[in-house]
Amino acid sequence: MPYHEDLDKIAISVKSHRLLKKLLKENPKLEEIMFAAKNETEALIGIKEWVKTYLRDHPKALEYYEKGPSSGYSFKDLKWSSIAAIRILDYIDNAGRKFIDLNLRGQLAVSNPIKLIWLGVNKGTGGAKPDFFEDMLHLFRQLTGKDERRQISKEELFEYMDRYPSGLDPRIVELRKENRDRIINIIIDKIDEGEINDSKYKFENNQTREEKFNTVLEWWKESTFHLRFAVRSADLLNEMLGFSLDPDTMKILYDAEKQGIPFFVNPYYLSLLHVRVPYFAIGADLAIRHYVVYSKQLVDEFGFINAWEKEDKVEPGKPNVAGWILPSHHNVHRRYPEVAILIPDTMGRACGGLCASCQRMYDFQNGYLNFNLNKLKPDETWPEKLLRLMKYFEEDSQLRDILITGGDALMSSDKSLKQILDAVYEMAKRKKEANEKRSDNEKYAELVRVRLGTRLPVYLPMRVTDNLAAILKEFKDKAIEIGVKQFVIQTHFEAPMEVTPEAKEAIQKFIESGWIVTNQHVYTAAASRRGHNLKLRQVLNEVGVLPYYTFSVKGYMENYYNFAPNSRAVQESCEEKIIGEIPHDNIDEIRQLPENPEQMVENIRAVKRDANIPFLATDRNVLNLPGVGKSLTYRTIGITRYGRRILSFDHDATRTHSPILEKMEEIVVIECKSISEYLKQLEDIGEDVSEYSGLFGYSIGETEPRMPIYEYPDFEFEVTDEMTNLEVPDTIMDGVGE
Repeated sequence: MPYHEDLDKIAISVKSHRLLKKLLKENPKLEEIMFAAKNETEALIGIKEWVKTYLRDHPKALEYYEKGPSSGYSFKDLKWSSIAAIRILDYIDNAGRKFIDLNLRGQLAVSNPIKLIWLGVNKGTGGAKPDFFEDMLHLFRQLTGKDERRQISKEELFEYMDRYPSGLDPRIVELRKENRDRIINIIIDKIDEGEINDSKYKFENNQTREEKFNTVLEWWKESTFHLRFAVRSADLLNEMLGFSLDPDTMKILYDAEKQGIPFFVNPYYLSLLHVRVPYFAIGADLAIRHYVVYSKQLVDEFGFINAWEKEDKVEPGKPNVAGWILPSHHNVHRRYPEVAILIPDTMGRACGGLCASCQRMYDFQNGYLNFNLNKLKPDETWPEKLLRLMKYFEEDSQLRDILITGGDALMSSDKSLKQILDAVYEMAKRKKEANEKRSDNEKYAELVRVRLGTRLPVYLPMRVTDNLAAILKEFKDKAIEIGVKQFVIQTHFEAPMEVTPEAKEAIQKFIESGWIVTNQHVYTAAASRRGHNLKLRQVLNEVGVLPYYTFSVKGYMENYYNFAPNSRAVQESCEEKIIGEIPHDNIDEIRQLPENPEQMVENIRAVKRDANIPFLATDRNVLNLPGVGKSLTYRTIGITRYGRRILSFDHDATRTHSPILEKMEEIVVIECKSISEYLKQLEDIGEDVSEYSGLFGYSIGETEPRMPIYEYPDFEFEVTDEMTNLEVPDTIMDGVGE
């Protein structure tokens, strides 16, 4: 939809007027420029000259403005006011640019904040909303020194952490038993009333209520029970939660059913949600609850969701957006030269539950992903297809890392998973043997890392059985012999409340089988509360899990409710995560952690004690960018009249990328929520927003360095520079606008 200049004629609201008046009162120079300018062009020139005068006195900031991180400086080295000056100049340099806004289903968004201020001052128009003017107010306060970067003491940070109990807290364990018992009694009633009929899970004749209860307690230990009795409707969800959901929430859930958004929440995971909320755990389950309960925006957008993962949207036979030619557009996804994702045609395409902020909601919308578990069982063609997919890895010159995921890798049965791992082993063996015939500079990268992507230790820890652990150990023992060195379970804990005794036991089984466990945390609004991620890292370390990534929420308006602005991810990294920063003297200890996974808990504890830190901050705060991969290197180059920031991202320079990167235009992301809206949401869920002061000022991000434990091991030979399975077009259309 085209941009209409008529928007410039829309009158601003009373609230916008008042914020604008405050902005001018606090900044006499800005007021002088705005009233003196005959048009927006003169206003732009006046502001640019004013701000450039400031930068001439701060050469370090001027160089950063011109060159970014390649200047040799970090934005963390700059004065707080200098960061504001750079943002204002970036706004001016990009004034008038139009961007396709997929938050608004493809409408054009225009960024020209100085023009909007000029229109508001001189004509009372421009249509800028209060959130826009609030962002401007903080921007100029930052420039003039009224807003300062906040320094948070360790004592404050520990106080933030103490707000959140973990799922290992004995009081929480007892509360979950109460929840479990309520759910079990509902299941008993539904079996007795004939609402549920199952050939496996049924009662013997003449069993007493107590006997039935004890029978279901035994069933509770089986993952298949939880999949069979998973909640698939709004009414049953509410009943399982003791009818505690309010009418507004139920309306959204009913609308979700009408839209065709699937429900799939198993009894175990439901037992983690509070019905009776004790004083010591108020709001502690929100990050979990917001994964289960859908938002109005998700319901409204379902059917119109755009694919965020553009490199996964592939036409058969054509390269993806990163230039990679794939053997199957449904089974293999790829961004980087070294690693590709394998999604098997097994139940591994399903999940143990649907996360409301799922990065693949586009695929649920199109029906490719679903919860028809019987339909997802492999058919007789899968073994042949698996061999063909393995041939792709075997004959690729750069692939050395396979991530088996889905869906969820551990939704595959033990038999299916073993079949996949055996195929991976045989492929790695053939690749190694083929290298013996190649000269040194022509050798292909061999397989050195195998990963399983799974949320089942969180959603369904009962799936992690002794038999599964034995399969993983057997695979590792033989794969080591052919040069595979890294074995990783890549999981996704969202909250410290998800680290339960059952989850701890599952993690221990992985560790004992010789696999390390890493965590990818999605930084939702509820999870972004002060101290929440600190406590999660601490609790994960206690059970032997290493934080790997903290992801900003992806997607467009469908993820509005769960989205936390990227500025909050940068703030968390700069102001909070630093208490877990690993001293340089301990880096070698960190590097060696994966070498002895069976002792992971003890070794993590030893590093923490030696470094005197509460947790190991081994994760990187990033956003998963379409086509480019993971990065948090960005500049705020614009802002819409709604106050939603426009970010220009660069790639992560520490990683190897497809050569297509050299031809790609900048990656532009328009955030789906203003910072003012985010802070209002935090306030609505009980936060003191004064604790987030300085948030508006984080307008620049830089990707953190990768910890050595996550680097690939070196080969004893030179890998060829040739990249196979790659097709780079002469021109690339970025589609961001003008």
